[in-house]
Amino acid sequence: MTDTLSKVKLSQWDALLVESLRSLGWSDEELLRRVAEGDLPADESEYEFDYGQLSTLAGEQPELFRSAVTEGYQIKYNTIRGIRSWIAVALRIEPKLELEEGREAVEALLSESQKQRLEDVLSFGWQITSGGSAADGGNATYRIEPIQR
Repeated sequence: MTDTLSKVKLSQWDALLVESLRSLGWSDEELLRRVAEGDLPADESEYEFDYGQLSTLAGEQPELFRSAVTEGYQIKYNTIRGIRSWIAVALRIEPKLELEEGREAVEALLSESQKQRLEDVLSFGWQITSGGSAADGGNATYRIEPIQR
């Protein structure tokens, strides 16, 4: 059983690479095998991902990479735009980005399981608050923002 404290840590970019490959419908084993073999697609999304970086990570830290793919990970350090990108890539939801100084946040309509998945990967220093529920299938609007000290 892996909790947030014992999850392996990935960079925000490596997490986006993993989630982008997952969005292709690959199983964990297929993802691990194809990354190890370097059998990776060319990315034509707005992100222009270079999946070769994952092959390097898997070659240099195979246990860490396997654990991240099969047991989950936490992102080492999130940025506001990185959170927006992770939600778009991993959950296939286009969130709203708020960049007003002192009120920076990402807002997204998420199911409870999507919220939990996001909560599990967020780095320290971020919080998710509910902005109220929507009539649409039990989804609610959530606000992801830095914890104010």
